[in-house]
Order: sequence, then C-alpha cells, then structure tokens
Amino acid sequence: MPVIGQFSIVVDDYDDAIAFYCNKIGFDLIEDTDMGDGKRWILIAPPRAPVNATRILLARAVNDTQKRAVGQQTGGLVGFFLMTDDFKTDHARMAKNGVRFLEAPRHEPYGIVAVFEDLYGNKWDLLQPA
Repeated sequence: MPVIGQFSIVVDDYDDAIAFYCNKIGFDLIEDTDMGDGKRWILIAPPRAPVNATRILLARAVNDTQKRAVGQQTGGLVGFFLMTDDFKTDHARMAKNGVRFLEAPRHEPYGIVAVFEDLYGNKWDLLQPA
C-alpha cells in the first residue's frame, strides 16, 4: 500500500528554515545534500520519528509563483498537524524557544490543541489526541 514519504514546505531561505524547524520546534535534520547551483535537498522530521515516517522537504522558492506561496501554502487554514504525546512539555519548550502560538491551549473532544505559526506564517496545530 502506498504511503506519503514526504511533502514540501516552500521556504525563503534554507538555513533560516532549518534553524526554525530544528532549533525552535525540535525537528531532526535528516538530510542536507548540496544539489548544485544553490539548490539543496533538505529533509526534516519530528524527533524519534520511525524510518518510514513522513518527512518534510524544505524547498526554497526560486520564482515569483513559488515566492508568493511562502507562508500561504494552505490559504490561511491550519495545514499541518504536529502530533505529541506530551502536549504540556512540548508546548512549553516551543513557546520558550520563541514559537508564536496564536491561542492558548484548548481542550476539544479530539484532544488538547493550540495553533502556532512557523516562521513564514503557515499555521500548524500542536495536538495531543484524546
């Protein structure tokens, strides 16, 4: 059965994106390969993710259409969901690291959740399922 191996997030700058996702959110840098002509193949994933887990490809915008998509990949909706089994600890660590949460944590029937923005304005849920 097919699985999603990775998906792209369009970014302005590779190093700024790595710094945010790895240092502020806590993702692991899985791969950073120079592809020539300023292009890099950069894969990140949440810490302790299994080998077959979905990875995020950080793709640098190179034309006007791609540059307009930075921060708007889901039209302003929450488009990415970071699952946790320890919401309180992860929320506190991310907030301390400067991640901008748009709301206080809230309890929903499906779990504990708070919306945050990445460095480009893409909206994410930090979510601990019920």
